[in-house]
Amino acid sequence: MSYSFKDLKVYKLAFSLAMEIFEISKGFPKEEKYALTDQIRRSSRSVCSNIAEGYRKRRYPKHFTSKMTDADGEASETSTWIDFAFSCAYISKDLQESLNNRYDDVGKMLGSMANNPDRFLPKVIEFSVAEDGGSDSSSSSGSSSGSG
Repeated sequence: MSYSFKDLKVYKLAFSLAMEIFEISKGFPKEEKYALTDQIRRSSRSVCSNIAEGYRKRRYPKHFTSKMTDADGEASETSTWIDFAFSCAYISKDLQESLNNRYDDVGKMLGSMANNPDRFLPKVIEFSVAEDGGSDSSSSSGSSSGSG
């Protein structure tokens, strides 16, 4: 069980991809600054932020599932922008396929997480407090042995 969202394999892969997208998009034409460049950077980063937010909300399965689904949607959006980058001849076919294959992997992991939120619920530590306000004792009836 991971202790931080940063320990999740899917987060590490998504973060690595977002950084790769950032570096690649530095080479896009200036006229794409507020269009393709901005959109592909935002959607790739949003995958990571949704994973982080969802993981912190994992004690609420519906919130967790919603955020993993949002992250998956952002991954799909990023793949669409990758396809535009290829179609505009900003990236090679090999790079397009490599990025899209890795985003497909991210999507599969996110889908599995969304479909199995119970695997990610935080462990609950149970404890009890003795009725007299003292420390928990192992006696079963509440009576103590000894002189009375």
